[in-house]
Amino acid sequence: MPFRFVHTADVHLDSPLRSLALRSPEVAEIIGNATRQAFENVIELCLHEQVDALLLAGDLYDGDQTSMKTARFLGEQMRLLHEAGIAVFVIRGNHDALSRITKEVTYPPNVHLFSGRATPVAVQRPAAEVPVTVHGLSFTLPHAPDSLLDKYRPPVGGAINIGLMHTSLDGAPGHDIYAPCSLSKLDAHGFDYWALGHIHKRSVARGKATVVMPGMPQGRDIGESGAKSATLVTIGDDRRVTLEERVTSVAQFELVEVGLTGTEDWRDAVAAIHEGLRNARAQAVSEHLVARLRLTGPTPLAWRLRRDPDLLQEETVAHPLFIGRTWLDKIVVECRAPFAASAAGDPVAELRRVIGSDVLGSPSYREEIAAIAAALGKELPPECKAMLGADEAAFDAILDALAAEGAEEVLARLQGDAGAG
Repeated sequence: MPFRFVHTADVHLDSPLRSLALRSPEVAEIIGNATRQAFENVIELCLHEQVDALLLAGDLYDGDQTSMKTARFLGEQMRLLHEAGIAVFVIRGNHDALSRITKEVTYPPNVHLFSGRATPVAVQRPAAEVPVTVHGLSFTLPHAPDSLLDKYRPPVGGAINIGLMHTSLDGAPGHDIYAPCSLSKLDAHGFDYWALGHIHKRSVARGKATVVMPGMPQGRDIGESGAKSATLVTIGDDRRVTLEERVTSVAQFELVEVGLTGTEDWRDAVAAIHEGLRNARAQAVSEHLVARLRLTGPTPLAWRLRRDPDLLQEETVAHPLFIGRTWLDKIVVECRAPFAASAAGDPVAELRRVIGSDVLGSPSYREEIAAIAAALGKELPPECKAMLGADEAAFDAILDALAAEGAEEVLARLQGDAGAG
């Protein structure tokens, strides 16, 4: 008989969704518990598919949480699996190591929580079936700068071997280095399947071993956009591995780009926005869509779009599309006024040239705005410091983008005032 299991990671249970849309009490009530609902979807998937096991590859929690409601919820979900005869194998990730709940949850007998020592655990199966061994290792500290692979024992002979590991692999944007390890070394270790966690984007690598980073069951902001999922895995007696991605997210974040090049009428702009959102809603597979609008392209409306953001948002969400399942995160206006390069004597065009050539590229200007940004960064709370970049190159890129955007904001307003006059 094949061995079937669901593999998930980075649940970040009860972590709040970070969205401007959730400032609305109505939206917060509907999708504010999305991480919990997504985890319920994972459990329902296990029950519906009647799998043998659930593998949780770290970061069930989201740091220093103290609410015992979360612990009780998790215990109840594990009890449902216990009653269905589904085993659960859990490792602690870096966020779990920060959580006080981690040490206080009492699991039912079907749950095996791996300790800080990598140990192989034999899955209970009928004697006539191919043996299955799950290997795992948890961390009690939030940092793991070195590879964990050498702590894992060799594969058990004659058995299907599955490894649980929380790792940043060779690194990924937006993720701290955590137990780094290369895919080639995982492949060479001899296991049939590596159930990974830590990176929030799904990836699959197939070689001697099948190595899966399942992503997360629920995104929390626009940086974790798209539908999120868990992975349903079947390993046959011949060790052939079959993977099925199953959507679990309750709400999915999407960046919706709408081009307004040449649009001159406000109503046409709003209609184009609604059409872009309608298409995004049609393509979304999760119950709720949280959309961030990005308006682009040269248009005479650039100054009005920037001047009247409240009106723009009001007319956007007035569409029937926004009743029930679609929510607006924010509107980002990147439109530019269509300045004519040959506009002789045009003071706004001349100012644009001066800003582009003499101001934005000036070392003294860059030094001044860098000092302002650095001072601001020192005042930000820890969770917001990443807004200014993770390294010097990212910091410089953000400053360039902010400076250019600020210049366009001023120029668009000046152009609009000139046109109005």
